[in-house]
Amino acid sequence: MTTNTMHTTTAGTATAHTAGPAETAVAAGGTGATGVLGAVVAENTRLDFAKSAPKVFRALIGFDAAAREGLDPALVELIQIRASHLNHCAYCLHMHTNDARKAGESEDRLHMVAVWREARHFFTPREQAALALTEAVTRVADAGVPDDVYAQAAAHFDDQELAHVLALILTINTWNRVALSTAKVAGTDERR
Repeated sequence: MTTNTMHTTTAGTATAHTAGPAETAVAAGGTGATGVLGAVVAENTRLDFAKSAPKVFRALIGFDAAAREGLDPALVELIQIRASHLNHCAYCLHMHTNDARKAGESEDRLHMVAVWREARHFFTPREQAALALTEAVTRVADAGVPDDVYAQAAAHFDDQELAHVLALILTINTWNRVALSTAKVAGTDERR
């Protein structure tokens, strides 16, 4: 069994991830292999989502690409990083922090995303509004999306931008759930 996943790049293009030799050996029934960062990769018997539901997978890629249209790439990565923190998705967090670095994001800002409320001076008011909305939508079951959080986002984004921000939050939450459900391993991004 070969394990594949997909994610999008900062340019908004989507590519498939095909497991490397160590992952393939593990997926084929091996007892473990040394991962990208030297850790032992556990046996993965989860399905290959892209292969098992290709139409769904392609639709998600299209949704993700459409959501990014017109948004600042730095903002896109901040939203994806924050949702991945909240969802405990190490696979997506690793991927999007690397994408942000490659796009020129500073280490200081990357380190502060998880505690952005305590480090507001690292982020613009527009980014803060997007991060607050990301948290509310990601944790929607806790308290819905509070009116003040929505109003703050609406004050910083026009209707079209706000719709794209919401769509991006929805897509990263979906990608997080795909990665977590199929046991993707952080550091195994092979999109390049």
